[in-house]
Amino acid sequence: MSDRKGMAMPTHHVSEDLLLAYAAGTCSEAEALLVATHLTLCPTCRERAMEYESLGGALLDEMPVETVGDDLLESVFARLDDPAPREADRPDSRSRRESASVAPRAERPDGILLPRPLQTYLDADLDGLPWASLKRGIDQYPLAVSGGPARAKLLRLRSGVAVPAHTHAGTELTLVLAGGFSDDRGHFVRGDVAFADEDVDHRPVADEGEDCLCLTVLDAPLRLTGTFGRLLNPFLRF
Repeated sequence: MSDRKGMAMPTHHVSEDLLLAYAAGTCSEAEALLVATHLTLCPTCRERAMEYESLGGALLDEMPVETVGDDLLESVFARLDDPAPREADRPDSRSRRESASVAPRAERPDGILLPRPLQTYLDADLDGLPWASLKRGIDQYPLAVSGGPARAKLLRLRSGVAVPAHTHAGTELTLVLAGGFSDDRGHFVRGDVAFADEDVDHRPVADEGEDCLCLTVLDAPLRLTGTFGRLLNPFLRF
């Protein structure tokens, strides 16, 4: 299936639980960033998020109104003059409806269309970022997120390069932004989200002919499972 511009529509989506948490504003900043970015590329999940938000708004309207004390009102008015926090424009604190209902995309000089939620975390074009090399053909760039153990980073795999076989001590979410990769669960391309946990042992391989760019969110270190990889696990960071 393709959208009106001929681009393939995502076939691998975020879970219902995560989508509900995003709509309710209860997921971490790293998770919210990934979901918001996925929503700009996936009309199906975007519509679901809007439905959840509408349901939540309806439930709030039906709740009884409670009176509040003068001290609470004074506290609220006093904070109106405080400068807005830097995080106010990030996916975990901005209007959920705005993030879910709008799918803006801006073209970068490097030629890759980056969704707007992700752009706010980058101070340079992709080629200008200070990428750190994990191994030949695999680079990463950590993103500044807060709130909980989950961390977010951009991962760039050169054409045909394989990630070492690994499993996970926690969970991993991977959103493809450009190119694609395959493992024993299937093929993932732009807009697709791959979920992995301790039950998944895989070796993702980037598609031939095009580099693969991903946004990944992990809440615990991965664990290498290859013969020599296990020896490196004590030195891994995430």
